[in-house]
Amino acid sequence: MAGEDLAPYSQSELAARIALLEAEIARVEKHRQAAAAHRDAAEALFGAKE
Repeated sequence: MAGEDLAPYSQSELAARIALLEAEIARVEKHRQAAAAHRDAAEALFGAKE
């Protein structure tokens, strides 16, 4: 996907692609936040890993 030639895509196809990428970014960010919360809870219970 990265570096792909976007010239063949129409405006609506580009808009749809942007929407899909934004949804994927939101999904990954939500997972990252959950992982950080899990790590923080583990560190609170067991202490920070050094």
